[in-house]
Amino acid sequence: MNRKNDQVNDVILQTAAVIIFFIIIVFSINLFFAGHYSPGGGFIGGLMTAAALVLLLLAFDSKTLADVLPFDYRKMTALGLAIALLTSLHSIFWDRPFLTHAYDKFDLPLLGEQTLHTAIAFDLGVYLVVIGVTMTIIQTIGESE
Repeated sequence: MNRKNDQVNDVILQTAAVIIFFIIIVFSINLFFAGHYSPGGGFIGGLMTAAALVLLLLAFDSKTLADVLPFDYRKMTALGLAIALLTSLHSIFWDRPFLTHAYDKFDLPLLGEQTLHTAIAFDLGVYLVVIGVTMTIIQTIGESE
């Protein structure tokens, strides 16, 4: 095959990947926030985000992805673990069982009455851990080849 056709195919793949990336990210965020009352949450939201990042990794290369999204995925994993651990331990300080979450209702402008839970912070920790571990594994496998 000649190089000109490869370049055209790369442009099509890269353009489609960027569009699909944003669709997957929006769906991932929806899954993340839906997780408290219906199926979803930090784990599946993190997997969907990692899948979107892997799509960009396949369409471009690891250097381009690192330039556009300069995250240290190991630090992201550590931050996620810290958030999950702290939100799960906070209940012990108020003499409650481990992993007991608190919630309250708030009247937010434009959104009306909303219930906010500490479980969302725990899910955020899980979300970051899943993204960090998945991307570390994918990049480690990719670098060894």
